[in-house]
Amino acid sequence: MTALKSRVSFCAGFVVGTFTLYMFLGQEKTPNPSRFDQFRGGHEEEKNIWKKDRSALFNLKHPHHIGEDSGMADELFKKVRILCWVMTGPKNLETKARHVKSTWSRHCNVIVFMSSVEDPHFPTVGLGTKEGRDQLYWKTIRAFHYAYEHYRNEADWFLKADDDTYVIVDNLRWVLSNHTPEEPIYFGRRFKPYTKQGYMSGGAGYVLSKEALRRYVEGFQSKVCTHTSSVEDLALGQCMEKVGVLAGDTRDTWHRETFHPFVPEQHLTSKFPKSFWYWSYCYYPISEGPNCCSDVSVSFHYVDPLNMYLIEYYTYHLRAFGYSYRYQPPAPPAYNVEQLGSLDATEEKEVWTSPGKEQGRGGNPSRTDKRHDIDPPPPPAARKELPAVPAGR
Repeated sequence: MTALKSRVSFCAGFVVGTFTLYMFLGQEKTPNPSRFDQFRGGHEEEKNIWKKDRSALFNLKHPHHIGEDSGMADELFKKVRILCWVMTGPKNLETKARHVKSTWSRHCNVIVFMSSVEDPHFPTVGLGTKEGRDQLYWKTIRAFHYAYEHYRNEADWFLKADDDTYVIVDNLRWVLSNHTPEEPIYFGRRFKPYTKQGYMSGGAGYVLSKEALRRYVEGFQSKVCTHTSSVEDLALGQCMEKVGVLAGDTRDTWHRETFHPFVPEQHLTSKFPKSFWYWSYCYYPISEGPNCCSDVSVSFHYVDPLNMYLIEYYTYHLRAFGYSYRYQPPAPPAYNVEQLGSLDATEEKEVWTSPGKEQGRGGNPSRTDKRHDIDPPPPPAARKELPAVPAGR
């Protein structure tokens, strides 16, 4: 009898302990945006960052940390204006969209959350559609039309992203700075089936120039484009081809991909089987492992809320002391290099004259003025994506 009671007590304790641990871990995986505010280190209050206009949020100032040299990023923020619209839904506002709002979207010039119904408090635009995968292209069509109708003069480039996509907007500006918004072109992770020039993966996000957006909208007005498929990324790519919008190459100068349809660890550590659809879909050759992804990568997909904050931290906070970055992408053609030089001169003067600094050492570990080609450029191989459902399948 005593043995039976012991077994019952053990089983009951095990169940209670397991349930408690499950609840604890579940709570830990749901990040609290207010905690993230604690290490933003000098970022302004949200009310001083955003200006609300109808259902759009305008970024009043490019966010960065006090004392950080962001001269080039600040200038590109003014010159390469990006409207980011995020596809979301009523059920995802608190579980996904609010974490996008607290992290990478703060680097957009304008951010608009597109949903099936309007929510003036979040805020979201109500597109008047239903929810579900079969509604994705309807939402995309109406979202781009809304952006063109209301904000075409407020931005030069128009980015579509999902509410589980993380975008490094500053790196996107570098990609776009080599082009003009008057070019009929769009960018993203390029797939190759079903269209002559390929199309851009929806999960990794894609960005249209102002001219591309104009042609897209007018394509529907002239009936050149219609709602041909619920497969959003493929259908948009087919329309782009019909209206003469080019599919651009977003690989860096070492031929590494910048837009990624999977989370970082899958691109870096996973071994995709040769039967996996990814191999036949990617437009450029695939590289696995560390060469999968550019040092100036733009986006990752299937990012859960916790990893939104982790990637934000790794991107804008974590530094290895004493290193210049191995990859130095060419400066944008329109960038004022003289301005950067004056900023560097002022910064160096402050460093060398500060008490406790040893002359000839130290300096700002985040500066990347000199390139050290320790590693030779990798071969022109490209990287690719993972858990997204391929178009047409």
